[in-house]
Amino acid sequence: MIITDSNDPTPQPILARLPEAAIFLVATVDADPNAEQQVWDFLSGITGLIRSVASRVPESRLLCVVGIGSDVWDRLFTGPRPVGLAPFIPLEGAVHTAPATDGDLLFHIRARTMDACFEMATQITNALRGAVTVVDEVHGFRLFDMRSMVGFVDGTENPDGPAAERAVTVAAADDPDFAGGSYVLIQKYLHNMAAWNAAGTDEQERVFGRTKWDNIEMDDDTKPSNSHTALTVIEDDNGEQVQIMRDNMPFGRVGQDEFGTYFLGYSAGPEVTDEMLRNMFIGKPEGNYDRLLDFSTAVTGSRYFAPTIDFLDDPPALPARAAENNEPDTNTTDIDPGVGSLRIGDLSRRRQLTTEER
Repeated sequence: MIITDSNDPTPQPILARLPEAAIFLVATVDADPNAEQQVWDFLSGITGLIRSVASRVPESRLLCVVGIGSDVWDRLFTGPRPVGLAPFIPLEGAVHTAPATDGDLLFHIRARTMDACFEMATQITNALRGAVTVVDEVHGFRLFDMRSMVGFVDGTENPDGPAAERAVTVAAADDPDFAGGSYVLIQKYLHNMAAWNAAGTDEQERVFGRTKWDNIEMDDDTKPSNSHTALTVIEDDNGEQVQIMRDNMPFGRVGQDEFGTYFLGYSAGPEVTDEMLRNMFIGKPEGNYDRLLDFSTAVTGSRYFAPTIDFLDDPPALPARAAENNEPDTNTTDIDPGVGSLRIGDLSRRRQLTTEER
C-alpha cells in the first residue's frame, strides 16, 4: 500500500500478497447492550491482538482484516457512517439467485500457514464469546498454480501497484470521514464438480471465456456473451475497466462431497461489485446470465466496510455510552438510494480508475 502523506489514515492490510491459507469468520452481534459493549471494546483493541498473535509465528506473516456490517454499525458507533454501506440485497434471476445472509462482523484471516490462522480465529472467538454468534466459518487453502476449485487460474483480473490502491481505497473526495477504508463483498459458492467435469475442457473454456491451461482470454469475436469474463468486466463511461481486488480461496470437505470457492472482493465503492452480480444473476441483457452459475451455487452473501486501522484503534463512542454521557448522536449521514446494495448507481459519479492491461 502506498501512503503519500504521513497524516493519511492507515488502511488495513488489504493489498498484502495472496496467502496460502485463510479462515473466513462471519458473526452476528447479540441483541444485548452488554454484547455491544463487549464487541466495541474488542474492536478497539484488535490491532494489538493481531500483532501479538503474529509475533508468535512471524514466518507465517499473519494478517487479519476486520469488516463491519450495515445493521450493526449504528449499534456500535456514534457519528457518521460510510456513505455506501447498506445491507446486501438478494438478487433473483430467472434461473439463479444470489441470497443475502446474516452477518455483522467479518474477520478475513490470512497467513502462509493454517496454524497461525487457526490461532487468530481461536483468540477472536474466545474474546467475543457470549456476545456474538458465529454464523459461518470457512477454512480456505491455495490450490496449485493459483487455480480455483474448478481448475482455472483465479485473480487474473486483479490490479497491481497504484491501480490496486485506487481500486480498493475510499478516496477523501468521495467520503472524507472514511478515506482509506474499503468495501467488502463476500459470497460462498458450492460447485457441482460431477457436472463440471462431465462438461469437458472445451465447454469449460466457453463458460469462462478463457483457455484453461495457459490462461489466455478469448478475443471478443470468440468469447460467448454469457461467459464469466464477459459479464464480470465492468467499464466506466469512458470505456475503461473499473477494477476490484479479489482474494478468493478454494475450500471443501472431500468426504461430504463439498467443493467450493469463497469469493471475497474489496472495492473503493459498492457500485462495481453490485453491477458484476447483476450481470451474473440477472444477465446482460436480462436473461443472458453467467453460465458458470449452472455449475456453481451461491449459498451466502453479505457486505461490510473495512475501516482504517486509525478508526479501529480510536473508534467513535458506543451509542449507549454516549447517551449515558448526554452526548449528541451526530449520525446524520443518509445513504444515497441510487447507489450500492445492488441499486446500481452511475459509475461516473466516482473518481475514474486507471485501467491496468488485463
